Amino acid sequence: MDITLKQIESVLDAKVRPSLAAHGGNVIVLSLENDVLRVRLTGKCSGCPAAHSTNEELISFEISQAFPTIKDIILVEETNPELLTMAHKILNHQL
Repeated sequence: MDITLKQIESVLDAKVRPSLAAHGGNVIVLSLENDVLRVRLTGKCSGCPAAHSTNEELISFEISQAFPTIKDIILVEETNPELLTMAHKILNHQL
């Protein structure tokens, strides 16, 4: 049976997002390829020092429980474009 993104989103909605929302964050599914799920934390969870723990202890746990065939859940960390713009302005003394 192939796992659909809709099925993954359902598990995230039920088991993961309420905990993240309590901290002002969320999770976005970026891709599912070759049984590897890539996700990104958003909101206050993005860039949080505990992000890797959140991925390992919450997201990976719940996804692995629901879908044992998923081999890995990778947390993709990206810098918020707004933060980059602000940093460039600060460095160029434009603020």
